[in-house]
Amino acid sequence: MTKDLFDKYIWLVDTICRAGKITFEEINERWLRSRLSEGKDLPLRTFHNWRIAIEQVFDIIIECDRRNGYGYYIENADDMEKGGIRNWLLNTFAVNNLINESHHLKRRILFEEIPSGRQYLTPVIEAMRDGLEVELLHQSYWRDAASTYTLQPYCVKVFRQRWYVVGFCKERAALRTFSLDRIQQLRTLDTRFVYPKDFDPAAYFSDSFGIIVEDVDVQDIRVKVHGMQRQYVRALPLHRSQKEVEASDGYSVFEYRMKPSFDFKQELLSWGADVEVLSPAWLRDEMRQAANALAARYAD
Repeated sequence: MTKDLFDKYIWLVDTICRAGKITFEEINERWLRSRLSEGKDLPLRTFHNWRIAIEQVFDIIIECDRRNGYGYYIENADDMEKGGIRNWLLNTFAVNNLINESHHLKRRILFEEIPSGRQYLTPVIEAMRDGLEVELLHQSYWRDAASTYTLQPYCVKVFRQRWYVVGFCKERAALRTFSLDRIQQLRTLDTRFVYPKDFDPAAYFSDSFGIIVEDVDVQDIRVKVHGMQRQYVRALPLHRSQKEVEASDGYSVFEYRMKPSFDFKQELLSWGADVEVLSPAWLRDEMRQAANALAARYAD
């Protein structure tokens, strides 16, 4: 899937979604006003090819109401409000379209770079779509040399400006997560695999913060956040289980029901003196040790 075709898919979804229900003739009229059309009509056959591809790749179903003027609509439009790839698609298009239509502002709109997305994200998603294994040469930060793995790609996730692929690794005989920016080579194999019906990507990450899913128990965690930092926590919860259970003029206490993973601890440490873990006791002690180690760095 080229970037140009990807943009066209997003344009079509956004156009139909915003209209609610729209005929092909009306779609073509809006298409001709779009920079993507280059002044050429949208062929009906191409439109239907895009419909099929959008459903296969993004699980967005475009249906036709033949009883009322042959209007096209998003069948699962309610899911658009639930986040995930649908919202990401529409938000991506809205921003890209705004920038492309406002050339004089391009230098005044700054983005964060996401490494490797363009190079490896497309073949990984295509392998997911086609049910094909991939062979990747991956250089871990924890190993001196790169290793080759055969992966059945189940899902992809972006976190902290990096794309990750999660799947069954044949060499490890277990689920593994690989960062796309640490892949040196990737090859799509002819070997097919069957996506397990009992694997739910959202459920897989539901008890964790970030990309690391550790084999630890879900726990109740209480964190005291001081000063202005609590406003950021309120606006952008760390986890779906977040609850503000206590508030005063100077601090708030937030409660979580999740796995205290490495990513979660690193996030709390990044807040410095504005955060204090109240419970569980072992996590509070672990954070104290990390704070003492940091203080020791500045002892001299």
